[in-house]
Amino acid sequence: AHGALVANAPHIPVHLGSMGESVSALIASHSEPFQPGDVFISNNPYNGGTHLPDITAITPVFDTATQPLFFVASRGHHADIGGITPGSMPPHSQNLSEEGILFDNVQLVRRNVFQEADLRNRLAALPHPARNPNQNMNDLQAQIAANRKGEQELQQMVKQFGLQTVQHYMQHVQDNAEQAVRSAIQQLAHTREAAGESLTSSYQVPMDCGATIAVAITLNPMGTATINFTGTSPQQPNNFNAPLAVCKAAVLYVFRSLVETPIPLNAGCLKPLDIRVPAASLLNPHYPAAVVAGNVETSQAVTDSIYAALGVLASSQGTMNNFTFGNDQVQYYETICGGSGAGPGFAGCDAVQTHMTNSRLTDPEILELRFPVLLESFSIRSHSGGVGQYPGGNGVIRRIRFRSAMTANILSGRRSTVPFGLAGGGDGLPGCTSLKRQDGTRSVLSYIASVEVEAGDCITIETPGGGGYGNYLWKSRTLLGCAQPSIVS
Repeated sequence: AHGALVANAPHIPVHLGSMGESVSALIASHSEPFQPGDVFISNNPYNGGTHLPDITAITPVFDTATQPLFFVASRGHHADIGGITPGSMPPHSQNLSEEGILFDNVQLVRRNVFQEADLRNRLAALPHPARNPNQNMNDLQAQIAANRKGEQELQQMVKQFGLQTVQHYMQHVQDNAEQAVRSAIQQLAHTREAAGESLTSSYQVPMDCGATIAVAITLNPMGTATINFTGTSPQQPNNFNAPLAVCKAAVLYVFRSLVETPIPLNAGCLKPLDIRVPAASLLNPHYPAAVVAGNVETSQAVTDSIYAALGVLASSQGTMNNFTFGNDQVQYYETICGGSGAGPGFAGCDAVQTHMTNSRLTDPEILELRFPVLLESFSIRSHSGGVGQYPGGNGVIRRIRFRSAMTANILSGRRSTVPFGLAGGGDGLPGCTSLKRQDGTRSVLSYIASVEVEAGDCITIETPGGGGYGNYLWKSRTLLGCAQPSIVS
Protein backbone atom coordinates (compact mmCIF):
# COMPACT_ATOMS: atom_id res chain seq x y z
CA ALA A 1 0.00 0.00 0.00
CA HIS A 2 1.52 3.29 -1.15
CA GLY A 3 -1.31 5.75 -0.51
CA ALA A 4 -2.63 6.22 -4.05
CA LEU A 5 -6.33 7.05 -3.91
CA VAL A 6 -8.43 4.25 -5.46
CA ALA A 7 -12.01 5.41 -4.84
CA ASN A 8 -14.08 7.61 -2.56
CA ALA A 9 -17.68 8.63 -2.01
CA PRO A 10 -18.73 11.62 -4.19
CA HIS A 11 -19.52 14.00 -1.36
CA ILE A 12 -17.43 17.11 -0.63
CA PRO A 13 -14.76 17.61 -3.32
CA VAL A 14 -12.33 19.69 -1.27
CA HIS A 15 -12.14 16.81 1.22
CA LEU A 16 -11.96 14.02 -1.31
CA GLY A 17 -9.30 15.39 -3.58
CA SER A 18 -6.87 15.73 -0.69
CA MET A 19 -7.53 12.43 1.10
CA GLY A 20 -4.78 10.61 -0.77
CA GLU A 21 -2.30 13.28 0.32
CA SER A 22 -3.12 12.64 4.00
CA VAL A 23 -2.68 8.86 3.68
CA SER A 24 0.60 9.26 1.77
CA ALA A 25 1.89 11.65 4.44
CA LEU A 26 1.13 9.10 7.18
CA ILE A 27 2.91 6.31 5.32
CA ALA A 28 5.97 8.51 4.71
CA SER A 29 6.24 9.74 8.29
CA HIS A 30 5.43 6.58 10.26
CA SER A 31 8.65 4.80 11.24
CA GLU A 32 7.21 1.95 13.33
CA PRO A 33 5.37 -1.02 11.77
CA PHE A 34 1.62 -0.59 11.43
CA GLN A 35 -0.41 -3.07 13.46
CA PRO A 36 -3.94 -4.49 13.06
CA GLY A 37 -6.36 -2.41 15.12
CA ASP A 38 -4.41 0.85 14.71
CA VAL A 39 -6.10 4.14 13.78
CA PHE A 40 -4.36 7.48 13.22
CA ILE A 41 -5.72 11.01 12.94
CA SER A 42 -4.40 14.09 11.19
CA ASN A 43 -5.64 17.57 10.39
CA ASN A 44 -2.27 19.07 9.49
CA PRO A 45 -2.77 21.41 6.51
CA TYR A 46 0.92 21.06 5.71
CA ASN A 47 0.75 17.28 5.61
CA GLY A 48 -2.17 16.61 3.29
CA GLY A 49 -4.89 18.31 5.35
CA THR A 50 -7.20 21.18 4.46
CA HIS A 51 -7.89 23.18 7.63
CA LEU A 52 -7.92 22.21 11.29
CA PRO A 53 -11.65 21.42 11.73
CA ASP A 54 -11.28 18.69 9.05
CA ILE A 55 -9.89 15.65 10.87
CA THR A 56 -8.92 12.58 8.85
CA ALA A 57 -9.01 9.16 10.53
CA ILE A 58 -6.80 6.58 8.78
CA THR A 59 -6.87 2.82 9.36
CA PRO A 60 -4.38 0.30 7.90
CA VAL A 61 -6.08 -2.83 6.55
CA PHE A 62 -4.45 -6.23 6.98
CA ASP A 63 -5.24 -9.73 5.77
CA THR A 64 -2.68 -12.20 7.02
CA ALA A 65 0.40 -10.26 5.99
CA THR A 66 2.60 -8.29 8.38
CA GLN A 67 2.39 -5.18 6.18
CA PRO A 68 -0.92 -3.39 5.50
CA LEU A 69 -2.49 -4.20 2.15
CA PHE A 70 -4.67 -1.08 1.98
CA PHE A 71 -5.67 1.99 3.95
CA VAL A 72 -9.18 3.28 4.55
CA ALA A 73 -9.82 6.86 5.61
CA SER A 74 -12.70 9.11 6.62
CA ARG A 75 -12.69 12.86 6.99
CA GLY A 76 -15.13 14.88 9.07
CA HIS A 77 -15.53 18.59 9.74
CA HIS A 78 -15.71 19.04 13.51
CA ALA A 79 -17.98 21.78 14.82
CA ASP A 80 -15.24 23.08 17.10
CA ILE A 81 -11.58 22.16 17.41
CA GLY A 82 -10.49 25.13 19.51
CA GLY A 83 -9.05 28.38 18.23
CA ILE A 84 -9.87 31.99 19.00
CA THR A 85 -13.58 31.86 18.08
CA PRO A 86 -16.35 29.29 18.67
CA GLY A 87 -16.76 27.06 15.64
CA SER A 88 -13.03 27.19 14.78
CA MET A 89 -13.56 29.33 11.66
CA PRO A 90 -12.01 32.61 12.92
CA PRO A 91 -12.30 35.43 10.37
CA HIS A 92 -9.16 37.20 11.56
CA SER A 93 -6.66 34.43 12.40
CA GLN A 94 -3.06 35.16 11.41
CA ASN A 95 -1.34 31.88 12.26
CA LEU A 96 -2.29 28.24 12.54
CA SER A 97 -2.30 28.10 16.36
CA GLU A 98 -5.17 30.62 16.44
CA GLU A 99 -7.33 28.23 14.39
CA GLY A 100 -7.38 25.26 16.78
CA ILE A 101 -5.69 22.05 17.88
CA LEU A 102 -3.20 20.44 15.50
CA PHE A 103 -3.06 16.65 15.08
CA ASP A 104 -0.13 15.47 12.98
CA ASN A 105 -0.55 11.71 12.44
CA VAL A 106 -1.46 11.07 16.07
CA GLN A 107 -2.28 7.48 17.01
CA LEU A 108 -5.92 7.43 18.13
CA VAL A 109 -6.33 3.66 18.51
CA ARG A 110 -3.49 1.27 19.34
CA ARG A 111 -4.27 -2.39 18.66
CA ASN A 112 -8.00 -1.77 19.19
CA VAL A 113 -7.49 0.28 22.38
CA PHE A 114 -8.90 3.81 22.14
CA GLN A 115 -6.34 6.29 23.48
CA GLU A 116 -8.90 8.43 25.29
CA ALA A 117 -6.67 10.02 27.93
CA ASP A 118 -4.10 11.16 25.38
CA LEU A 119 -6.81 12.54 23.10
CA ARG A 120 -8.46 14.50 25.91
CA ASN A 121 -5.11 15.99 26.91
CA ARG A 122 -4.49 17.09 23.33
CA LEU A 123 -7.97 18.62 23.00
CA ALA A 124 -7.38 20.57 26.21
CA ALA A 125 -4.03 21.97 25.06
CA LEU A 126 -3.44 25.69 25.48
CA PRO A 127 -3.66 28.40 24.35
CA HIS A 128 -6.93 27.69 22.51
CA PRO A 129 -8.44 24.33 23.60
CA ALA A 130 -11.48 22.66 22.06
CA ARG A 131 -14.74 23.91 23.61
CA ASN A 132 -16.70 20.65 23.49
CA PRO A 133 -14.26 17.72 23.70
CA ASN A 134 -17.02 15.18 24.30
CA GLN A 135 -18.49 16.04 20.92
CA ASN A 136 -15.07 15.62 19.32
CA MET A 137 -14.72 12.23 21.01
CA ASN A 138 -18.10 11.08 19.71
CA ASP A 139 -17.41 12.31 16.18
CA LEU A 140 -14.05 10.52 16.11
CA GLN A 141 -15.69 7.32 17.35
CA ALA A 142 -18.08 7.60 14.40
CA GLN A 143 -15.12 7.99 12.03
CA ILE A 144 -13.46 4.93 13.56
CA ALA A 145 -16.66 2.96 13.00
CA ALA A 146 -16.84 4.12 9.38
CA ASN A 147 -13.27 2.99 8.83
CA ARG A 148 -14.00 -0.34 10.47
CA LYS A 149 -16.85 -0.91 8.01
CA GLY A 150 -14.54 -0.13 5.12
CA GLU A 151 -11.93 -2.47 6.53
CA GLN A 152 -14.45 -5.30 6.82
CA GLU A 153 -15.68 -4.77 3.24
CA LEU A 154 -12.13 -4.87 1.87
CA GLN A 155 -11.29 -8.02 3.83
CA GLN A 156 -14.46 -9.68 2.56
CA MET A 157 -13.59 -8.66 -1.00
CA VAL A 158 -10.12 -10.21 -0.70
CA LYS A 159 -11.59 -13.36 0.80
CA GLN A 160 -14.14 -13.69 -2.00
CA PHE A 161 -12.03 -12.80 -5.05
CA GLY A 162 -8.42 -13.16 -3.92
CA LEU A 163 -5.83 -10.50 -3.19
CA GLN A 164 -4.28 -10.48 -6.66
CA THR A 165 -7.62 -9.95 -8.39
CA VAL A 166 -8.58 -7.11 -6.05
CA GLN A 167 -5.23 -5.39 -6.53
CA HIS A 168 -5.46 -5.75 -10.30
CA TYR A 169 -8.93 -4.17 -10.34
CA MET A 170 -7.76 -1.32 -8.11
CA GLN A 171 -5.04 -0.58 -10.61
CA HIS A 172 -7.53 -0.92 -13.46
CA VAL A 173 -9.90 1.73 -12.06
CA GLN A 174 -6.98 4.15 -11.72
CA ASP A 175 -5.79 3.40 -15.27
CA ASN A 176 -9.34 3.83 -16.54
CA ALA A 177 -9.67 7.20 -14.78
CA GLU A 178 -6.36 8.32 -16.25
CA GLN A 179 -7.48 7.42 -19.77
CA ALA A 180 -10.84 9.14 -19.29
CA VAL A 181 -9.16 12.40 -18.28
CA ARG A 182 -6.71 12.09 -21.18
CA SER A 183 -9.63 11.70 -23.57
CA ALA A 184 -11.37 14.77 -22.13
CA ILE A 185 -8.19 16.83 -22.57
CA GLN A 186 -7.77 15.57 -26.13
CA GLN A 187 -11.33 16.59 -26.96
CA LEU A 188 -10.78 20.09 -25.55
CA ALA A 189 -7.51 20.43 -27.45
CA HIS A 190 -9.02 19.27 -30.74
CA THR A 191 -11.96 21.67 -30.32
CA ARG A 192 -9.53 24.54 -29.79
CA GLU A 193 -7.43 23.59 -32.80
CA ALA A 194 -10.51 23.26 -35.02
CA ALA A 195 -11.55 26.77 -34.03
CA GLY A 196 -8.07 28.15 -34.66
CA GLU A 197 -7.61 28.98 -30.99
CA SER A 198 -4.45 28.71 -28.92
CA LEU A 199 -3.89 25.61 -26.80
CA THR A 200 -2.75 27.88 -23.96
CA SER A 201 -5.30 30.02 -22.14
CA SER A 202 -5.22 31.93 -18.90
CA TYR A 203 -7.46 33.73 -16.44
CA GLN A 204 -7.14 35.83 -13.30
CA VAL A 205 -9.68 35.95 -10.50
CA PRO A 206 -9.49 38.77 -7.91
CA MET A 207 -10.56 38.02 -4.35
CA ASP A 208 -12.10 40.21 -1.68
CA CYS A 209 -8.99 39.84 0.48
CA GLY A 210 -6.96 41.63 -2.21
CA ALA A 211 -5.17 38.53 -3.51
CA THR A 212 -5.38 37.25 -7.08
CA ILE A 213 -5.54 33.73 -8.47
CA ALA A 214 -3.67 33.49 -11.79
CA VAL A 215 -3.72 30.32 -13.85
CA ALA A 216 -2.44 29.39 -17.31
CA ILE A 217 -3.49 26.07 -18.82
CA THR A 218 -1.74 24.44 -21.76
CA LEU A 219 -3.52 21.53 -23.42
CA ASN A 220 -1.54 18.87 -25.26
CA PRO A 221 -3.39 17.04 -28.07
CA MET A 222 -1.75 13.84 -26.79
CA GLY A 223 -3.93 14.08 -23.69
CA THR A 224 -1.94 15.92 -21.05
CA ALA A 225 -2.29 19.38 -19.55
CA THR A 226 -0.09 21.81 -17.64
CA ILE A 227 -1.84 23.91 -15.01
CA ASN A 228 0.47 26.72 -13.97
CA PHE A 229 -0.37 29.09 -11.11
CA THR A 230 2.63 31.36 -11.59
CA GLY A 231 1.51 34.94 -11.04
CA THR A 232 -0.77 34.06 -8.14
CA SER A 233 -0.37 36.35 -5.13
CA PRO A 234 2.25 35.51 -2.52
CA GLN A 235 1.41 33.99 0.84
CA GLN A 236 -0.89 36.33 2.78
CA PRO A 237 -0.81 37.58 6.40
CA ASN A 238 -4.51 36.66 6.66
CA ASN A 239 -6.09 33.16 6.59
CA PHE A 240 -6.92 32.92 2.87
CA ASN A 241 -3.80 30.84 2.22
CA ALA A 242 -4.74 27.46 0.71
CA PRO A 243 -2.59 24.41 1.44
CA LEU A 244 -1.12 22.72 -1.62
CA ALA A 245 -3.42 19.72 -1.09
CA VAL A 246 -6.43 22.04 -1.47
CA CYS A 247 -5.11 23.46 -4.73
CA LYS A 248 -4.58 19.93 -6.08
CA ALA A 249 -8.08 18.98 -4.94
CA ALA A 250 -9.56 21.86 -6.95
CA VAL A 251 -7.63 20.86 -10.07
CA LEU A 252 -8.63 17.22 -9.65
CA TYR A 253 -12.29 18.18 -9.22
CA VAL A 254 -12.39 20.32 -12.37
CA PHE A 255 -10.77 17.78 -14.65
CA ARG A 256 -12.84 14.94 -13.21
CA SER A 257 -15.98 16.98 -13.90
CA LEU A 258 -15.00 17.23 -17.57
CA VAL A 259 -15.28 13.46 -17.89
CA GLU A 260 -18.80 12.44 -18.90
CA THR A 261 -18.47 8.75 -18.04
CA PRO A 262 -19.14 7.69 -14.41
CA ILE A 263 -15.64 7.00 -13.08
CA PRO A 264 -14.57 7.17 -9.43
CA LEU A 265 -12.43 10.15 -8.49
CA ASN A 266 -8.99 8.70 -7.81
CA ALA A 267 -5.25 9.20 -8.23
CA GLY A 268 -5.43 8.19 -11.88
CA CYS A 269 -7.23 11.46 -12.70
CA LEU A 270 -4.10 13.41 -11.77
CA LYS A 271 -1.58 11.45 -13.86
CA PRO A 272 -2.12 13.43 -17.09
CA LEU A 273 -1.85 16.74 -15.19
CA ASP A 274 1.29 18.73 -14.48
CA ILE A 275 0.39 21.12 -11.65
CA ARG A 276 2.84 23.94 -10.99
CA VAL A 277 2.40 26.08 -7.89
CA PRO A 278 5.01 28.62 -6.72
CA ALA A 279 6.36 28.07 -3.22
CA ALA A 280 5.40 30.58 -0.53
CA SER A 281 2.40 31.61 -2.60
CA LEU A 282 -1.29 31.86 -1.71
CA LEU A 283 -1.72 28.28 -2.98
CA ASN A 284 1.42 26.80 -1.43
CA PRO A 285 2.05 28.62 1.85
CA HIS A 286 4.72 27.88 4.40
CA TYR A 287 3.96 26.80 7.97
CA PRO A 288 2.59 28.32 10.21
CA ALA A 289 0.50 30.48 7.87
CA ALA A 290 -3.22 30.60 8.72
CA VAL A 291 -5.35 28.58 6.27
CA VAL A 292 -8.92 28.31 7.52
CA ALA A 293 -10.37 30.45 4.71
CA GLY A 294 -8.04 29.02 2.09
CA ASN A 295 -9.78 25.67 2.28
CA VAL A 296 -13.29 27.05 1.93
CA GLU A 297 -12.93 30.32 0.03
CA THR A 298 -9.71 30.29 -1.98
CA SER A 299 -10.53 26.80 -3.25
CA GLN A 300 -13.68 28.22 -4.83
CA ALA A 301 -11.71 30.97 -6.56
CA VAL A 302 -9.21 28.41 -7.87
CA THR A 303 -12.03 26.29 -9.27
CA ASP A 304 -13.68 29.26 -10.98
CA SER A 305 -10.36 30.37 -12.46
CA ILE A 306 -9.68 26.95 -14.03
CA TYR A 307 -13.17 26.67 -15.54
CA ALA A 308 -12.86 30.22 -16.91
CA ALA A 309 -9.42 29.55 -18.42
CA LEU A 310 -10.86 26.49 -20.15
CA GLY A 311 -13.83 28.60 -21.31
CA VAL A 312 -16.42 26.08 -20.18
CA LEU A 313 -18.20 27.70 -17.22
CA ALA A 314 -18.92 31.16 -15.84
CA SER A 315 -18.24 31.90 -12.22
CA SER A 316 -20.25 30.24 -9.50
CA GLN A 317 -21.23 32.26 -6.45
CA GLY A 318 -17.54 31.78 -5.65
CA THR A 319 -17.88 31.45 -1.89
CA MET A 320 -19.13 29.00 0.70
CA ASN A 321 -20.64 31.76 2.90
CA ASN A 322 -19.20 30.15 6.02
CA PHE A 323 -21.40 31.11 8.97
CA THR A 324 -20.59 30.09 12.54
CA PHE A 325 -22.02 31.04 15.88
CA GLY A 326 -21.64 29.79 19.40
CA ASN A 327 -20.35 30.17 22.93
CA ASP A 328 -18.78 27.83 25.48
CA GLN A 329 -21.90 25.63 25.49
CA VAL A 330 -22.90 25.32 21.82
CA GLN A 331 -21.12 25.72 18.50
CA TYR A 332 -22.63 25.65 15.01
CA TYR A 333 -21.26 25.89 11.47
CA GLU A 334 -22.93 25.94 8.08
CA THR A 335 -22.14 26.78 4.48
CA ILE A 336 -24.90 28.49 2.51
CA CYS A 337 -25.86 27.82 -1.08
CA GLY A 338 -26.02 30.34 -3.92
CA GLY A 339 -26.16 30.53 -7.70
CA SER A 340 -24.13 28.36 -10.03
CA GLY A 341 -22.54 29.66 -13.21
CA ALA A 342 -23.94 29.18 -16.69
CA GLY A 343 -22.09 27.54 -19.56
CA PRO A 344 -22.40 26.89 -23.29
CA GLY A 345 -25.88 25.45 -23.73
CA PHE A 346 -27.13 25.59 -20.15
CA ALA A 347 -28.25 28.07 -17.51
CA GLY A 348 -27.01 28.17 -13.95
CA CYS A 349 -29.04 26.71 -11.09
CA ASP A 350 -30.66 28.58 -8.22
CA ALA A 351 -29.85 27.95 -4.57
CA VAL A 352 -27.30 25.15 -4.90
CA GLN A 353 -24.01 24.26 -3.30
CA THR A 354 -21.31 24.61 -5.91
CA HIS A 355 -17.93 23.08 -6.61
CA MET A 356 -15.76 22.44 -3.54
CA THR A 357 -18.59 22.28 -1.02
CA ASN A 358 -21.60 20.00 -1.06
CA SER A 359 -22.88 20.08 2.50
CA ARG A 360 -26.52 19.99 3.54
CA LEU A 361 -28.07 22.62 5.74
CA THR A 362 -29.43 21.48 9.09
CA ASP A 363 -33.20 20.98 9.07
CA PRO A 364 -34.88 24.08 10.56
CA GLU A 365 -36.63 22.05 13.26
CA ILE A 366 -33.34 20.49 14.39
CA LEU A 367 -31.51 23.81 14.19
CA GLU A 368 -34.05 25.57 16.40
CA LEU A 369 -34.30 22.64 18.81
CA ARG A 370 -30.60 22.31 19.47
CA PHE A 371 -29.48 25.93 19.24
CA PRO A 372 -30.91 29.18 20.67
CA VAL A 373 -31.82 30.64 17.27
CA LEU A 374 -34.84 31.10 15.01
CA LEU A 375 -34.66 30.67 11.24
CA GLU A 376 -36.87 33.59 10.25
CA SER A 377 -36.73 33.13 6.48
CA PHE A 378 -34.93 31.27 3.72
CA SER A 379 -35.75 32.24 0.14
CA ILE A 380 -34.49 32.67 -3.41
CA ARG A 381 -32.71 35.99 -4.05
CA SER A 382 -34.46 36.82 -7.32
CA HIS A 383 -32.56 38.47 -10.17
CA SER A 384 -29.18 37.94 -8.53
CA GLY A 385 -27.88 35.68 -11.33
CA GLY A 386 -26.01 37.25 -14.23
CA VAL A 387 -27.97 37.86 -17.43
CA GLY A 388 -26.93 36.37 -20.73
CA GLN A 389 -27.89 33.97 -23.46
CA TYR A 390 -27.76 31.46 -20.61
CA PRO A 391 -28.36 33.21 -17.27
CA GLY A 392 -26.57 32.45 -14.05
CA GLY A 393 -28.38 30.92 -11.10
CA ASN A 394 -29.86 32.96 -8.26
CA GLY A 395 -28.51 33.13 -4.75
CA VAL A 396 -30.55 32.92 -1.54
CA ILE A 397 -31.49 35.08 1.45
CA ARG A 398 -31.18 33.50 4.89
CA ARG A 399 -32.20 35.25 8.12
CA ILE A 400 -31.35 33.94 11.57
CA ARG A 401 -32.49 35.59 14.81
CA PHE A 402 -30.63 34.86 18.02
CA ARG A 403 -32.37 34.00 21.29
CA SER A 404 -29.31 34.36 23.51
CA ALA A 405 -25.94 36.10 23.54
CA MET A 406 -23.12 34.51 21.56
CA THR A 407 -20.37 35.17 19.03
CA ALA A 408 -21.29 35.07 15.33
CA ASN A 409 -18.76 34.93 12.49
CA ILE A 410 -18.98 35.27 8.74
CA LEU A 411 -16.11 34.12 6.54
CA SER A 412 -16.98 34.64 2.90
CA GLY A 413 -16.07 36.13 -0.46
CA ARG A 414 -17.63 37.82 -3.47
CA ARG A 415 -18.85 40.78 -1.45
CA SER A 416 -16.73 43.45 -3.18
CA THR A 417 -15.76 41.35 -6.20
CA VAL A 418 -18.40 39.86 -8.50
CA PRO A 419 -19.19 36.38 -9.81
CA PHE A 420 -18.02 37.03 -13.37
CA GLY A 421 -19.84 36.15 -16.55
CA LEU A 422 -18.18 34.46 -19.49
CA ALA A 423 -18.30 34.87 -23.28
CA GLY A 424 -20.23 38.14 -22.94
CA GLY A 425 -22.49 37.01 -20.12
CA GLY A 426 -23.33 39.35 -17.27
CA ASP A 427 -21.92 39.23 -13.77
CA GLY A 428 -23.91 37.84 -10.87
CA LEU A 429 -24.71 40.13 -7.95
CA PRO A 430 -22.22 40.04 -5.09
CA GLY A 431 -23.32 38.85 -1.68
CA CYS A 432 -24.08 40.84 1.44
CA THR A 433 -24.16 40.10 5.17
CA SER A 434 -25.96 42.49 7.50
CA LEU A 435 -26.72 42.71 11.21
CA LYS A 436 -29.93 44.20 12.57
CA ARG A 437 -29.91 44.88 16.30
CA GLN A 438 -32.99 44.48 18.44
CA ASP A 439 -33.29 48.29 18.63
CA GLY A 440 -33.56 48.47 14.80
CA THR A 441 -29.98 49.61 14.13
CA ARG A 442 -28.65 47.99 10.93
CA SER A 443 -25.04 47.58 9.80
CA VAL A 444 -23.41 45.86 6.85
CA LEU A 445 -20.68 43.41 7.78
CA SER A 446 -17.46 42.94 5.88
CA TYR A 447 -16.72 39.75 3.93
CA ILE A 448 -15.00 38.56 7.11
CA ALA A 449 -16.43 39.64 10.44
CA SER A 450 -16.86 38.56 14.04
CA VAL A 451 -19.62 40.17 16.10
CA GLU A 452 -21.11 39.74 19.56
CA VAL A 453 -24.86 39.30 19.26
CA GLU A 454 -27.56 39.57 21.90
CA ALA A 455 -31.02 38.05 22.17
CA GLY A 456 -33.24 39.60 19.49
CA ASP A 457 -30.44 40.47 17.07
CA CYS A 458 -30.81 39.17 13.49
CA ILE A 459 -28.20 38.39 10.83
CA THR A 460 -29.22 38.31 7.16
CA ILE A 461 -26.98 36.63 4.59
CA GLU A 462 -27.66 37.34 0.92
CA THR A 463 -25.56 34.98 -1.19
CA PRO A 464 -24.18 35.79 -4.65
CA GLY A 465 -25.70 34.70 -7.92
CA GLY A 466 -23.80 32.87 -10.64
CA GLY A 467 -22.33 34.45 -13.75
CA GLY A 468 -24.17 34.36 -17.07
CA TYR A 469 -22.82 32.90 -20.31
CA GLY A 470 -23.15 34.34 -23.82
CA ASN A 471 -23.92 37.78 -25.20
CA TYR A 472 -26.98 39.66 -23.99
CA LEU A 473 -28.70 42.89 -24.93
CA TRP A 474 -28.65 44.64 -21.56
CA LYS A 475 -25.82 46.46 -19.90
CA SER A 476 -23.75 44.54 -17.37
CA ARG A 477 -24.99 44.79 -13.84
CA THR A 478 -23.22 47.24 -11.58
CA LEU A 479 -22.14 46.44 -8.05
CA LEU A 480 -25.48 46.84 -6.30
CA GLY A 481 -24.30 45.03 -3.19
CA CYS A 482 -26.17 46.11 -0.10
CA ALA A 483 -27.12 49.57 -1.35
CA GLN A 484 -30.26 48.38 -3.12
CA PRO A 485 -33.19 46.43 -1.66
CA SER A 486 -33.30 42.76 -2.56
CA ILE A 487 -36.26 41.20 -4.32
CA VAL A 488 -37.59 38.20 -2.44
CA SER A 489 -39.86 35.70 -4.12
